[in-house]
Amino acid sequence: NIRAIAEVEFKKVIARLGERQLDVTLTDRFKERVLEEGFDPAYGARPLRRAITRLLEDTLAEHVLGGAQEEVPQGRAQVRQFVELDVSRDGKVVVHRGRPILEGSGV
Repeated sequence: NIRAIAEVEFKKVIARLGERQLDVTLTDRFKERVLEEGFDPAYGARPLRRAITRLLEDTLAEHVLGGAQEEVPQGRAQVRQFVELDVSRDGKVVVHRGRPILEGSGV
């Protein structure tokens, strides 16, 4: 089942990002988009990993490199970021930011 394979792959990527203070949520629309692009009747689920890399990992990398992360305050506190990946009505992958939380600051 391609959907089950995709969920396992999503969990791997999300766990890796969580270790880097980035909590990611994927909407059902986003998951559907990955499944549409990651399945080919001739190749089965083989293109799935590339679709996840391009749509999830590359999109988040552009988001972070584009300066969308909050500034990290001085001291030992870390900023935990919350983002949601979705698909807009025109079919583009979008990143919605949640409110960052300072960890280790007592806040």
